[in-house]
Amino acid sequence: MRGFLASSIGVATAAVLALPVALPTPALAETAPVTPAGSTQSLPLVPLGPSATRAPGVPGMSASPGRPETQGLTAREVKTFSLVGVVWDDAATELHGLVQVRTRSTRTATWSDWQDVETHNGEHAADPDAAERGSRTIRGATAPLWVGESDAVEVRVQAESGAPTTRAPSRLPTGMRIELVDPGAEPPATGSDGKNTGPGDGKGEVVVPAMTMETAESSAANVPHAPLGANEITALDKADSTADAIFANDGELAAAAAPYIGPRPRIVTRKGWGANEGLREPGFVYTSTVKAAFVHHSASGNNYACKDAPAVLRSLYRYHVISNGWRDFGYNFAVDKCGTVYEGRAGGVSKAVLGAHTMGFNTNSMGVAVLGTFTSTTPPAVVVDSVARLTAWKLGLFGRDPRAKTNLTSGGGNRYPKGKSVSMNVISGHRDGFATQCPGAKLYGKLGATRKASAKLQGRP
Repeated sequence: MRGFLASSIGVATAAVLALPVALPTPALAETAPVTPAGSTQSLPLVPLGPSATRAPGVPGMSASPGRPETQGLTAREVKTFSLVGVVWDDAATELHGLVQVRTRSTRTATWSDWQDVETHNGEHAADPDAAERGSRTIRGATAPLWVGESDAVEVRVQAESGAPTTRAPSRLPTGMRIELVDPGAEPPATGSDGKNTGPGDGKGEVVVPAMTMETAESSAANVPHAPLGANEITALDKADSTADAIFANDGELAAAAAPYIGPRPRIVTRKGWGANEGLREPGFVYTSTVKAAFVHHSASGNNYACKDAPAVLRSLYRYHVISNGWRDFGYNFAVDKCGTVYEGRAGGVSKAVLGAHTMGFNTNSMGVAVLGTFTSTTPPAVVVDSVARLTAWKLGLFGRDPRAKTNLTSGGGNRYPKGKSVSMNVISGHRDGFATQCPGAKLYGKLGATRKASAKLQGRP
């Protein structure tokens, strides 16, 4: 099922007309909005052979002349970056092999050890027939890896070895490039914190901070939960969160859903984490409802401080849009390892926004990505609590019991064929809809407790 496209200009216009705000043209014209910085270096990989000059001791990499196909880049200085990933031409082609990078820190001027990059990332994507795939060139890609601010890189990609008697070695995809993403500096603190309506003009009206049209469109999608230009959406108690459900359902609230809405958590908006709204495609794509929440890990590593989470998000966003070719950030929400909740894909935190997170099951679902890798690392308790709080609120807006099952129709993937109706937990892990390791064994093991906590927050017996 294709989502329906809503004009973000229409959303912004409706929000402005509904608010007692003053938008004086001179103020917008004379106060230039800040355009977020950031950049992506895209460097083509080249064939590599045995060489005495390359860095020795790459774990898992064969150095014999008959080894499988290997591409990469020798150590070199580059412009500053903080996140890496490898992309290739055809999104339908899988990379069967090993990808490893090492980087040089700008802070210590020392090289890191070789780090593995998760190669199986295609399942974090739009459905095969989604509008997303018809508007941009979608590329195959590894998971991104956060390495911190760095100024030099070395990368090696080696195809999977063939079995001695059954098959030849795998071939690497064509057009491989390493993407080096700089998130840019933290944007200046402007706009409202969501707790008030911003500075007045002396006449009892609100003056909206200078914003680009794209930023205003994105921010307007969260009105009336927060004023235009807000950096965060404040937490609400359970009773006040009922108003969110009325807004999410276009003025209607099913009687059965009314008592079972969890308290709204504090949510940092896209403006709050510094999203460059000029990167994404215009307009928002919605589906009919939200029947399930899929929990993910970003597989980008745990080597970040919580204060750096906005930079991690800006890097992931740029990687999703510029490198992968998606229309916007893939997940509907993100949660950092300190439990802070962030708005993901634009379109409104209480709305049924079509994401690109669980190939085959993006329609009528939401995707929550915990920033980090939780294959062998246990997620902090505060993360599990935040996921429970977020799902208790968002699923409650649409009358969903976090402990229940729901039926979703597959849009096509490697686990369920297109058109198959599948019974799933209302709170599921990514691996429930696609054959993948995501969200990592340790995070997946916490989903049972998350369902119970989420239901309790909704007030269900």
